[in-house]
Amino acid sequence: MEPFRTYTAVAAYLDRSNVDTDLIIPKQFLKRIDRAGFGQHLFNDLRFLEDGTPDPDFVLNSPRYKGAGVLVSLDNFGCGSSREHAAWAIRDYGFRTVVAAGFADIFSGNSLKIGLLLVDLPLGEVKDLIRRIRENEGYEITVNLEKRTLAGSDGWKREFGIDAYSREKILHGYDDIDATLALEKYIRRYEEAHREPWQAVLPEWDPEGRES
Repeated sequence: MEPFRTYTAVAAYLDRSNVDTDLIIPKQFLKRIDRAGFGQHLFNDLRFLEDGTPDPDFVLNSPRYKGAGVLVSLDNFGCGSSREHAAWAIRDYGFRTVVAAGFADIFSGNSLKIGLLLVDLPLGEVKDLIRRIRENEGYEITVNLEKRTLAGSDGWKREFGIDAYSREKILHGYDDIDATLALEKYIRRYEEAHREPWQAVLPEWDPEGRES
């Protein structure tokens, strides 16, 4: 995956709550076996009219949002089914960051696997950000993952939280295998010390996550 540290792009918005995975990528397009090619069907039922032509009233069809790389929506984004294709379609379309007031757990996990950064902000702040995007053509947002900040082209700025594991994976562009290989020296050290099965000593379980 491509490392993510600082990223600046035009922001687009989807001013609705509970954007589910079927709306993100409808089920009839889930026929590919790789991750590429789903972007063309992103928000298909919103982007296109029944005759297949682009809906001029849908935000992503507006020329002012062409090439947008940051998507801002409301609460409970990515709810619904567990399809990985929803995250794939968003990333394949060109978005590298989604800002919303809460994300569905499975969608969050699928996004982390492909380096799609999700930024969770309070609903009031998300609504204010959507207003700024709507009122300022070409509105850009700079995402700084190292400093955990978002900055708008009008001076708006917010900090955001992200757990250390997710941050490191996205910063370095690690998938699950890369994250494991990054610990190779510790794995080798353990294997050297426990060459026979009976030599392995598992740590006592601690409900607070500490090893005894």
